[in-house]
Amino acid sequence: MQEVKVDKELDIRGEVCPFTFVKSKLVLEQMDEGEVLRVLIDYEPSAENVPKSMREEGQDVIAVNKIGENLWEIIVRKKR
Repeated sequence: MQEVKVDKELDIRGEVCPFTFVKSKLVLEQMDEGEVLRVLIDYEPSAENVPKSMREEGQDVIAVNKIGENLWEIIVRKKR
């Protein structure tokens, strides 16, 4: 996978669904089209739910990576 330039990072460890998606969406709404958001979460259901909800919103989910024990990163490019 190519290296992606991350424009903004959101660390929402300790949050659970649906707040993980809501907080991610609010940050993404403040960003410009084409910018990339990296979301850090430690709640496993969010590793599935946040990317799914982002795709349903029309965003470009570049990657979902498990980067530690109970730690995931979700990389999203804002589409519109």
